[in-house]
Amino acid sequence: MKNRLKVARAELNITQGELAEKIGVTRQAVNSIELGKYVPSTVLALKMAQLFGKRVEELFQLEEGD
Repeated sequence: MKNRLKVARAELNITQGELAEKIGVTRQAVNSIELGKYVPSTVLALKMAQLFGKRVEELFQLEEGD
């Protein structure tokens, strides 16, 4: 699964730590999601979409083979 989380963070000018605090996870979790090492739960993906004012599909896209 690929994501646009880093781009969305840059648009709001917030750090990984600030995002983590707002959605209730660690900075390391945000980093892992951005790197594609961790796929967030539905609840977490919805929290991020709401925070960024985007649809979940705008932040996360399935890749072939997912």
